[in-house]
Amino acid sequence: MKYLLRVLAVGTALMVGFALSIPSHAADKKAKTHHIAYHIDRNDPALMNLVLNNVQQMMAYYHSKGEQAEIEVVAYSAGLNMLRSDKSSVKDRMKRIKEGSFPSSVTYSACHNTMMKMEKKAGHAIPIVPQARIVPAGVVRLTQLQEQGWAYIRP
Repeated sequence: MKYLLRVLAVGTALMVGFALSIPSHAADKKAKTHHIAYHIDRNDPALMNLVLNNVQQMMAYYHSKGEQAEIEVVAYSAGLNMLRSDKSSVKDRMKRIKEGSFPSSVTYSACHNTMMKMEKKAGHAIPIVPQARIVPAGVVRLTQLQEQGWAYIRP
């Protein structure tokens, strides 16, 4: 009888320990954050809108599942025009998306190398939308994000 009680006690302790090590479904959802990087390198308003459509759809999808997303749109080469405040056809839309992105987050990253080339050609500073930040190099930023495990999307 003592042996049977000991086996039951050990078995119960193992089951309790196992159950404690499994995260609850709600806690797992709360901890889940998706990381997505978008690449844009063409001055094409249709492509810019496609990227922003995808960003909004991803945010809505993950929000409906109780999950979050960190999304970064990296623009370089001719795609930098998306982030230029003097030329962007989607600047108002980017502002609305950024402002309404909570609990997810959206970051717009402008390539400094491309900015310098555009500024040299234009002979003046290139204005960037206030929602964007400047990164040293767009391709380097995409590489860093991929090395950190971010999903990479090039529409």
